[in-house]
Amino acid sequence: MKILFKDHEFKYEVEATVKLFITGRFEFLYDCVDADGDIVSSQIRKGKEYTYLFAFCRLGEKSVRKAYKLNNHDADKSICEHELCRLIFLCLKSLTGIDPPWGLLTGIRPVKKITQLLDLGANKEECFYRMKEKYMVSDKRLELAYMTAKNQMPLLRSIDPKSISLYISIPFCPTRCSYCSFVSHSLDSAVKLMPEYVRALCREIEIIGRIISDLKLTVDTVYFGGGTPTSICAAQLDIIMKTLADSIDLSAVREYDVESGRADTITPEKLAVIKRNGVTRISVNPQTFNNDVLKVIGRQHTAEDTVNAFKTARDLGFDNINMDLIAGLPTDTYDSFCHTLDKTMELDPESITVHTLTIKRSASLYSDPTEAYKGNYAPRMLDRSIELLPENGWLPYYLYRQKNTIENLENTGYAKKGYESLYNIFIMDETQVILGAGCAASTKLIDKKGKITRIHNYKFPYEYINRFGELMKKKQQITDILGEMT
Repeated sequence: MKILFKDHEFKYEVEATVKLFITGRFEFLYDCVDADGDIVSSQIRKGKEYTYLFAFCRLGEKSVRKAYKLNNHDADKSICEHELCRLIFLCLKSLTGIDPPWGLLTGIRPVKKITQLLDLGANKEECFYRMKEKYMVSDKRLELAYMTAKNQMPLLRSIDPKSISLYISIPFCPTRCSYCSFVSHSLDSAVKLMPEYVRALCREIEIIGRIISDLKLTVDTVYFGGGTPTSICAAQLDIIMKTLADSIDLSAVREYDVESGRADTITPEKLAVIKRNGVTRISVNPQTFNNDVLKVIGRQHTAEDTVNAFKTARDLGFDNINMDLIAGLPTDTYDSFCHTLDKTMELDPESITVHTLTIKRSASLYSDPTEAYKGNYAPRMLDRSIELLPENGWLPYYLYRQKNTIENLENTGYAKKGYESLYNIFIMDETQVILGAGCAASTKLIDKKGKITRIHNYKFPYEYINRFGELMKKKQQITDILGEMT
């Protein structure tokens, strides 16, 4: 597929729009409006009074052409970009017969569009009208986004301006799942690094603790992610958590979360350490309750192992457990996914997060991504979860989208009332400062005007350990920026 540009440079949004309909690799040609084969061509031409936008799409023997004109005083960059993408969207919708459920929206935070309208005083009917008129979003996805926005808005308003969240990275997993795109490392290759990694992480936590204390900030939420934090042993988990408690005042923390994740890393001993150190929310993630699918994606545990891990957590007193599911996994069927959904609801966790399979370049599935898409039932799977979970008391409270997600669908967190994950809401809405510690962790600083500054730690454990001194010099940048904000 060739994507052609003439007299404009809106590459990112045009490409994102094309990807709503067509997968695969693209060739980009500039100052060109025609070429052989399948093409998406776009052009902007400015006249004395009007600006003219043109889109032409050809797939095989079929082609569609559309045009639009704007008064020059209305033709600013953002409007031209949106209208050009709208023309391309309409052309490709006509040619392919595909009607993307999120319409023309290509961003990862569609709920923010609804939230902004609600903040301006719009009611539900007005929100739907504006979103359908401008972005052509389906009614089902508008209802999902609206419910999500209404559920999370009171929690967003509860943020103390002097509060921050902490993200602690444990970038290890027993094995790497075939769909995974995170910077995580299998235990076989990383076990020798773990003691040194834990020491370095504890040092960084101590340094962050001094920053928090000096600037008189309060910690609102703590999130241990990865990887799989429970990949390390119970003693190492205990060391990190005790360092955290010794270095940082956690008395105001409203949510302390550990992404326990995979059943093959969860033991009673680790859960006891987590519970003893004050963790209030954990995840036990089946992804699927189909053992054959688990083998295909590279998991070494069974569905029964997940059930046993969940029950062990309950027996130890955990009363806020999340379970992650993935719609669209290779070889999974619609009926199998429905069984997974039913089994998850039967276990009765406080929250259920439904992800759509996303295939990134660093995932092994990317070597032949078409295989993962064959006979995929992800749209039906997502529709089933949208219908079933709210009916049974799990309401949508956060939602986001990713690039290269099957059918350009979404990831949605559902929770019983009062069990919404604050950290998940805050990181998606980008309204609270998040300080990251550990390999591949990202610090997100947000000033009073909403400007975001990101400071990234090194991606790989050996680099994080070996260049620790250089990395800690970045902490002065954090102090300087936070100092101006507080």
